Parts: sequence; structure tokens; C-alpha cells
Amino acid sequence: MIKKASPPLRALLLALTLVGLVLPWWYNVRYLSGGGSLAPDAFFGAAFANPLTTAITLDVYLAAAAFCIGVAKDTDAGPRRWWAVPLTFGVGLSFALPLYFWWRSAPARG
Repeated sequence: MIKKASPPLRALLLALTLVGLVLPWWYNVRYLSGGGSLAPDAFFGAAFANPLTTAITLDVYLAAAAFCIGVAKDTDAGPRRWWAVPLTFGVGLSFALPLYFWWRSAPARG
């Protein structure tokens, strides 16, 4: 399903993975250290606080759902592909998606 990628493209995917981990979690840590909570009422209250955050939240969750469907359909990756689903919702889509593409674009091992 995913073609093998050139080394520069794989390096870019790995860089995006790192950025996708560091930038969102910088703000997550700021949110939590400022008294924010992961309790559903508080968390989703903040995520849907206004039309802009609602749009961003829905955009990310819908993209995450589509990515997880893609992972499920990527049967050529074998059962090991399922690591991407918990990372998508536990760490973030901006981390899991480029990491998955990096993983799937690896040169064939012989």
C-alpha cells in the first residue's frame, strides 16, 4: 500500500515525527501545569470551548479516525501495524501518522 521512500523523504518523515511529538506536547504540558485536567468534562470542555477549538478538535479526531481505518486496511503491514492506533489517540496524530509512514516506507530487508 505504501511505497518505499528515498532516504531524504524518510528523514523528512522522521523529522516531522519528532516535531509532531515535541510541539503538541509542549502545549499539553503547559495546559496540564496550568491546572488543566484530563478528566473528560474539563478536557472536552477546553477542546470545544469555542468555534475555533471545536473546528480544530473535530478536524484532528476525524483525521485520526480516517488514519486508523487506513491502518486497519493496510493488511500488507501485518499485525504489527496496530501500534499506530494507540499512539494516535495516546500521543497524537501528528506523531503517529508520519511515524507510520516512515515505518511503512522502509526499504525491504532481505
